[in-house]
Amino acid sequence: MTRELLSANTLQHWMSALLAISIFLMLFYILRRMVLHRLQLLSRTTQTVVDDFFYDVLSATRVLLAGAVSLYIAQLFLVLPAPLERTIDRFVVTLLLLQAGFWAARGLEFWLRHRLSQGEADEQGGREMTRSLLSFLGRMVLWSLVFLLILDNLGLNVSALIASLGIGGIAVALAVQNILGDLFASLSIAIDKPFVIGDFIIVDDLMGTVEHVGLKTSRIRSLGGEQIVFSNNDLLKSRIRNYKRMQQRRVVLAIGVTYDTPKAKLETIPQLMRQAIEAHAKTRFDRAHLKGFGAFSLDFEAVYYVDSADYNLYMDIQQGINLQLIDDFATLGVEFAFPTQTLHLASMQPTEQRAVSQAS
Repeated sequence: MTRELLSANTLQHWMSALLAISIFLMLFYILRRMVLHRLQLLSRTTQTVVDDFFYDVLSATRVLLAGAVSLYIAQLFLVLPAPLERTIDRFVVTLLLLQAGFWAARGLEFWLRHRLSQGEADEQGGREMTRSLLSFLGRMVLWSLVFLLILDNLGLNVSALIASLGIGGIAVALAVQNILGDLFASLSIAIDKPFVIGDFIIVDDLMGTVEHVGLKTSRIRSLGGEQIVFSNNDLLKSRIRNYKRMQQRRVVLAIGVTYDTPKAKLETIPQLMRQAIEAHAKTRFDRAHLKGFGAFSLDFEAVYYVDSADYNLYMDIQQGINLQLIDDFATLGVEFAFPTQTLHLASMQPTEQRAVSQAS
């Protein structure tokens, strides 16, 4: 075939083909640079996303496109054997399919980024997690389709291949059912959003901030600094407490005073607790009562709400209430109770003393 190719084409044919390829490559790169520069200027001066889309997609233009068109141009100036011409045609179509795959993948990424960039700032973590998972799955489906089209272009029986893959896929699915379970669990997390990146969650006795949600595992940074890795399937089977979505915090404040506190002072303690709570912003008083009689104290209980999920703010408010109650109780003359025991020793009667002395 090589000898036939050389004998059928003169030096003029080869020079014409090389000149045509050179001119095309030069025009291709000049045109590509001019178009991208123009689109970049438009994207900076306009508010529409169309020019941004085309700039992003055309930026994914690879040398594959130039190579495919160059081969097609070269065969127009050369006399080629029929088998070689068919091979070149298939190779050109393969390169074009690959280039179309790069364009489609970049367009999908742009659409997901633009579609999921709209919304509240506090939902950014959830949108980023959804975008990452949908981008991966979309690219996987896209390149699978491109791969099948390339095989069909090369002359393989794609229908038989798909049928055999379907039968083999059942066996593979049974073998990797745990991995598939984690994959579908990741989709459930992305769609249902029980938590997103940045949320502080508690799973059983483990707690931390969500750092990453992958296809198989999710990673949480604990308060101690270490990274905790959960299987997505196991994570969804657990009871998850999401503190990032807490809108208000219910706080129970319990204190105890000594039993020798006069009744008049006991009646003023609920009011003092209410005043101490309402003195702080973002608090909502609920109730305060003498709850009951403890082993060594008279127990009071107050309930209030903090209209924020910020734990540091809650602790600042709690500290202020505690310090205020210490000052108020000192002014009122009320003492806080602490664990004590009182032993009462009864003196023995004279008859008991004689009985003890006779027994001795």
